[in-house]
Amino acid sequence: MNKGAIILCGGKSSRMGRDKATLPFGPELMLQRVVRIVSQVVELTSIVVVAAPEQILPELPTTIIVTRDERPERGPLEGLAAGLRSMPTCVDAVYATSCDVPRMIPEFVEWMFSSLGECDIAVPYDGKYHHPLAAVYRPNVLAVVESLLASDRLRPRFLFDEVRTVEISVEVLRRVDPNLSTLLNLNRPEDYQAALVEEGFI
Repeated sequence: MNKGAIILCGGKSSRMGRDKATLPFGPELMLQRVVRIVSQVVELTSIVVVAAPEQILPELPTTIIVTRDERPERGPLEGLAAGLRSMPTCVDAVYATSCDVPRMIPEFVEWMFSSLGECDIAVPYDGKYHHPLAAVYRPNVLAVVESLLASDRLRPRFLFDEVRTVEISVEVLRRVDPNLSTLLNLNRPEDYQAALVEEGFI
């Protein structure tokens, strides 16, 4: 399997109060850290960072592909579409994430790729909620994503209903990520501070 990854970083960050991509996290900025962790599973040349139109990004490896949301603030499907359009054609499956999960576990990402099988999407599911930004997508879902966007059906659940999707229980994923750190987005200042403490940075 030729693996790719999409990292979304163009959100408003309204709850955090500042751009999460450039938040310091230890010796790195948050987006830099997520890129580094993802690159333990995916080649740098197959990682696409999706930013807002005017967003200023931190320094990244030169082989990273950077693209921009065509219509910002329309949720993860818009970013997913932008990322898939820019993905190298050799890629068979793509892990999608956001830039605010600095405690991501590489083995979680590997598990999601290995769970895809013959399906179009493998998505973590906790019995109530899906986690579309910790999921793996076949590039061929792009046409369906674009159709949903065109009709303003912006919820990822609509995509899962349209294509072959396998739900991966988060309890299974605890085997490689006991605290489900990969699913812990840092949305608020208190989340950020707690993560810094957990990692021993403050």
